[in-house]
Amino acid sequence: MPKRGGTEVFRITGARQGLADDVRGRQRRYVISMTVRTLSVIAAAVLWNVERHVAFVALALGILLPYVAVVIANAGRESAPSLPSTFVPAPVRPALGGAEAAGDADAERPHGRN
Repeated sequence: MPKRGGTEVFRITGARQGLADDVRGRQRRYVISMTVRTLSVIAAAVLWNVERHVAFVALALGILLPYVAVVIANAGRESAPSLPSTFVPAPVRPALGGAEAAGDADAERPHGRN
């Protein structure tokens, strides 16, 4: 919808996340992933003589999680396709009719009443 100056109006929901917020979120995801990795390696060491199957799963998680954490942390600043368009189109305003429109309105009234 153009304003008086002719500028376009944009929706704020379509704006990208700020760079500082994006970096903070990716750092948070990386720290959480590395914490889970550390806990899984510790669990593998503790459970090695107690429950060997669970220790293997924890060890596999501890080995694979650094790669996954880096991929997740580096994934960012892509445009989200689910966001709405940032441009808000100008509303369509119906044109005012001339004398023909007034004549058509009179023709639609029931006869005998004015």
